Amino acid sequence: MRLLYIEDNERLARNTAASLQRNDFIVDCVKTGADAIHAARSYGYDAIVLDLGLPDIDGMDLLDQLRAERPDTPVVICTARDTLEDRVAGLNGGSDDYLVKPFAAEELVARLRAVLRRPGGVLGLNLTAGNLRFDTVGREVRIDGARVKLSRRELDLLEVFLRRKGRILTRDNIENALYGFDDTPTPNAIEVAAHRLRKKLADLGATPRIETLRGIGYVLEDDGL
Repeated sequence: MRLLYIEDNERLARNTAASLQRNDFIVDCVKTGADAIHAARSYGYDAIVLDLGLPDIDGMDLLDQLRAERPDTPVVICTARDTLEDRVAGLNGGSDDYLVKPFAAEELVARLRAVLRRPGGVLGLNLTAGNLRFDTVGREVRIDGARVKLSRRELDLLEVFLRRKGRILTRDNIENALYGFDDTPTPNAIEVAAHRLRKKLADLGATPRIETLRGIGYVLEDDGL
């Protein structure tokens, strides 16, 4: 899951992003409203974390712009504005949750997971293909009912394929889903990861298969269809 984290306090952003990354989030950190709008237009995010005290724009005005760009993307406000009026304004203004600083990173993780489990969110779903089942909350994969072990990167890649089952994924599609601003893959990283996941699934007896479309990309075919 890829997050856009808008926070101009570098130390807070760095520490919080590290906690989010340890909890399986891919995090892009930006410091200004202008950079946030550019990022929101350029990438598909599963959720946005928004500080209201930014150097170039008030966070509530930025929230309006983000809602115009990404109306269905959950937004969690994290701010020092702690009055009742501020919280009500934030929630009425379009945010999905409102967290007051200082906060524990574990609480932010829990709140993000909560909004992502709401109807239409990316969590709370069991993704299936053939004899394979992926629990997106527990990050658990089962084949023919038996739990199998995959690395974090393999889980992330499998989830990308399952969410777009039967659809062609280009290398750029996969790269944008798996890597943040500061995590640039090596030139053949996608090819190597897809090959390893394909082989592991085959060795484990999974019926879905990852097909390579030379010069185009990849597609997950479901033999159970």
